[in-house]
Amino acid sequence: MTLSNIFEPVRQDLEQVELEFSRQVDSHIGLIPEIGRYIQDAGGKRVRPAVLLMAARLSGYTGGLAVLYASAVEFIHTASLVHDDIVDDSTLRRGRQSVHSRWGNDVTVLLGDYLYIKSMSLALAQESLEVLHVLCDVTLRMIEGELFQLSKNGDVAIPEGDYFEIVQRKTADLFGGCAEIGGILGQAGAERRRALRDYGFNLGVAFQVIDDLLDLTGREEVLGKPIASDLREGKLTLPVIHLMQHGDNGARAAVADVARDRQLTPERWQAISAGLAGCRALDYAYSRATEFGERAKASLAPLPDSPERDGLMALPDYVLSRDR
Repeated sequence: MTLSNIFEPVRQDLEQVELEFSRQVDSHIGLIPEIGRYIQDAGGKRVRPAVLLMAARLSGYTGGLAVLYASAVEFIHTASLVHDDIVDDSTLRRGRQSVHSRWGNDVTVLLGDYLYIKSMSLALAQESLEVLHVLCDVTLRMIEGELFQLSKNGDVAIPEGDYFEIVQRKTADLFGGCAEIGGILGQAGAERRRALRDYGFNLGVAFQVIDDLLDLTGREEVLGKPIASDLREGKLTLPVIHLMQHGDNGARAAVADVARDRQLTPERWQAISAGLAGCRALDYAYSRATEFGERAKASLAPLPDSPERDGLMALPDYVLSRDR
């Protein structure tokens, strides 16, 4: 299924999220709407707001607050992306110049701060302390995850457990928060809220593991960034960690060289690619992503049948099959 099929139950609400995003970045400080439009025009899957909207509908909520909170989580996600690009010195995002490479680090840092505060302002306006608590918690965990990842950059001995802690903090907790907020809006009971949070969390882990796989297996023209960007930045993702534990000496030495000097030569990439194939590292990472995808679907068992539940059930399979 395509994302448009999966998101059909909340299509109109997603259109309203786009309008709300534009409205919220409208400012007499011209640089803010200019960059906001640039980010919005780059597109994106809008998976996080869609999860919130479908979880809210699944929980029986049909009011306008779901669109507002979906916009808030999209602000948080966007802020994390523009800050990440500065940290990683990434010049491309979705095939276009990243914000910091076009407007500079100083402007981009402040824009990211603006988006974070805007998300909290949206939540505060509705005086929902419960939702605000979820948004603050996931934002803090995302920042902690980024700091933890920075502390592990270039570490060729990073254990798998540390990798998953980074993934959980940087990606999965926001997915889980989106689904939980939907449950809060629908005044779902504790069991259903926990089921929704677990769904989002496991979906988020699967999403990130696939993202890390595509970084090694995708096509540059599709991904919109160079192949093996993570490794070039000194980040060891799950397939490469598996290679370092089970691969041949030549491939491991090539990874260590790239992690040290951040240069991925054709010779090094050839050795690493052969090493990944030799120890079936890509298969291993995909199997772990599948495991989390199945956990996500299993989490929906306590929830009633509906078009929104069908959409949430289909989303892990889409994540596992995506090519960008």
